[in-house]
Amino acid sequence: MQALWMIASSFLFATMGVCVKFASSYFTSAELVFYRGVLGMIFMAAYARARGTPLATRYPAMHAWRSVIGVVSLSAWFYAIAHLPLATAMTLNYMSSVWIAAFLVGGALMAWKPATNQTADNGRSAGPPQARPAPSGGSVLHAVKSVGALPSQGPLVLAILASFAGVIMLLRPAIDQDQTFAGLIGLLSGLGAAFAYMQVMAISRMGEPETRTVFYFAVGTTVAGALGMLVTGLSDWNWQHAAWLLPLGLLASLGQLCMTRAYSMSENHGGTLMVANLQYAGIVFSAFYGLTLFGDAIPLSGWAGMALIVVSAIAATVLRARAAPHAPAEEH
Repeated sequence: MQALWMIASSFLFATMGVCVKFASSYFTSAELVFYRGVLGMIFMAAYARARGTPLATRYPAMHAWRSVIGVVSLSAWFYAIAHLPLATAMTLNYMSSVWIAAFLVGGALMAWKPATNQTADNGRSAGPPQARPAPSGGSVLHAVKSVGALPSQGPLVLAILASFAGVIMLLRPAIDQDQTFAGLIGLLSGLGAAFAYMQVMAISRMGEPETRTVFYFAVGTTVAGALGMLVTGLSDWNWQHAAWLLPLGLLASLGQLCMTRAYSMSENHGGTLMVANLQYAGIVFSAFYGLTLFGDAIPLSGWAGMALIVVSAIAATVLRARAAPHAPAEEH
């Protein structure tokens, strides 16, 4: 049953992308971020009240930092959706798993100490050096418990390299069409999502329920969108155009709840991995939407790059799950 919940979540997020792409023709990215935040905040407040989850928090600074990172990622994602084929923008955003895997390898590299015998001044062997703990700057990096076994990270490194090879194949058409900047912004959205996910992990380990975390992210999104609107101004209001705004916020909140439900129903590690990998069904839904609604033309090399990213991201998800087996659901 949890598989159906995750597929439903992927479908809802892909459909939200359709709303963003249509609405971006009439509203600025700041306005889309604002309305997504307002509607999500109202929805999550009502949901928290129905579930009896209090919204007061003891960690306002952590929620504020998570919101800052999340807003950067969300704004970049919306910009990429507006200027790239829908499936391309979705794929770049779903690379957060690959970025997290890259952070894991980077943390292991920084903490790794070669296991070579050292000789003390008195001529006796000092024995093998003790492995240093992983950096504590982020919760995912802290999850690397056995940094001494760096060679075992080889498969993860290969998955990361394969994914970035897929990015080159995927973005080659965008470069040919003078969409290089939008492609880089799409990559930024995935990188930002990875940083936001690490912050969500830290907040989760503090005992904060995910409903509260999503609510405060919606609050931060609303504030950031409002500040952005002071700079970009307001677009001309048209009720037909505004019809795309309501489903934007609701679909995002419903997608997040379905994802949370899918993870909560996973009774073992294998079930969690299955659910995590099914999120990439969103790319399939986005490709279908792009072909049928927007007539997106993606060459064969682009489709091959997309497939390579998905396969390597799934591999990275499986491999990094060894380091963080009880990680919370990723957000979009």
